[in-house]
Amino acid sequence: MSEIIKNRYEFVLLFDVENGNPNGDPDMGNMPRVDPQTGNGIVTDVCLKRKIRDYVDLVKSGNAGYEIYVKSGAVLNDQHKKAYDYMEIKPDSKKPKDEELTKFMCQNFFDIRAFGAVMTTEVNCGQVRGPVQFSFARSIDRIFQQEITVTRCAVTNEKDAEKGQTMGKKQIVPYGLYRAEGYISAHLAKKTEFREDDLELLWDSLINMFEHDHSAARGKMSARKLIVFKHKTELGCCQSHILFDKVKVEGLSHDLPSRSFSDYKVIISDDIPNGVELIEKL
Repeated sequence: MSEIIKNRYEFVLLFDVENGNPNGDPDMGNMPRVDPQTGNGIVTDVCLKRKIRDYVDLVKSGNAGYEIYVKSGAVLNDQHKKAYDYMEIKPDSKKPKDEELTKFMCQNFFDIRAFGAVMTTEVNCGQVRGPVQFSFARSIDRIFQQEITVTRCAVTNEKDAEKGQTMGKKQIVPYGLYRAEGYISAHLAKKTEFREDDLELLWDSLINMFEHDHSAARGKMSARKLIVFKHKTELGCCQSHILFDKVKVEGLSHDLPSRSFSDYKVIISDDIPNGVELIEKL
């Protein structure tokens, strides 16, 4: 078993979408999320964490310590009961050992070790704050939300047979390059026992999470750059925004809107503060 991480990290992830919907808004007819004031596209932190969970579940399925707490079809109280069963106590115990229950959940569920969880339901396992946190991803430029009508040469009901075909809608972004920023706290990693091998799995997930999430709705999504800042100490050597400012993305001069990653230039400053190591994972 590897050691609990002892360094603070920040990272910048650049990913893009081509003719797809990276994160639909159910309150807006599933149109791609957008900042209404600027027109820039948005992908929520929850969406990114979902893809990481799915990737870890895919590559670590069946391995002890890598269960996924929040996944499709999961009943959270049933997940909590696993801790009570392990400790051989009843969920309605008047004085459950909260710390031991929370520790069991952290040791057995990767996403709790990484992101934390509020487990104070009817079957109480306490709560814990995770060391890995994301900002919302935001597109470098304004995006164009497009709704495309598609046809289907089959009908659902017999009463519609005379129509011969039915209509549907697809919501897409023709192209968008998005930037997400993240934080990893060595201090909080102690509480969840987030270890070095968990960290390597996180980097692998960020690079490959779109490769196993392809669908007609999402179009072509790809991770393009993963830039990591590693501090020499647990508390860190400078403020995170100073490091994030070292990575800039500029659009190349074109008359037409950007339609590929090659339409941008990623500029990484070599003026990195003392005590911080820059690592390009991708």
